[in-house]
Amino acid sequence: MCSAIYWLYTAGLSVLLGQEHGNRRPLTAKERSTMIKNFEDVQKIGKDNMDASMKSVGAVSKSFQAIAVEAADYAKKAFEESTAAGEKLAAAKSFDKVLEVQTDYLKSAYEGFVAQSAKVGQLYVDLATELYKPFESHWMKATTK
Repeated sequence: MCSAIYWLYTAGLSVLLGQEHGNRRPLTAKERSTMIKNFEDVQKIGKDNMDASMKSVGAVSKSFQAIAVEAADYAKKAFEESTAAGEKLAAAKSFDKVLEVQTDYLKSAYEGFVAQSAKVGQLYVDLATELYKPFESHWMKATTK
């Protein structure tokens, strides 16, 4: 592969400099100017894409960090609530009290899970939005041409 890249590079340089290459005629000054501009355009596109990719990676890192913090906080909260419910169950003196404690715990655990799911879902939506932002201008340029 390196030899193919070297060949393309040297062939491109010889054509760019107007040197004979096989049966081709030398390029005119206007053709060389156009070719140089095209090379510069390709380099700019590559640089813009790399910048957008780096911004996107930063957004992914921040978003996953926020998601991990939310998951850890929820796990800690759920553990504390289940421990408290277990203590209440152990202290219950009657079957009715056991059912009441268990019902209250299940209700609060379900509500907490639903709320946490909505919160994490919104974090993933924000992640997708942040991922798209650096590339938005590229898409706009591509679709308007």
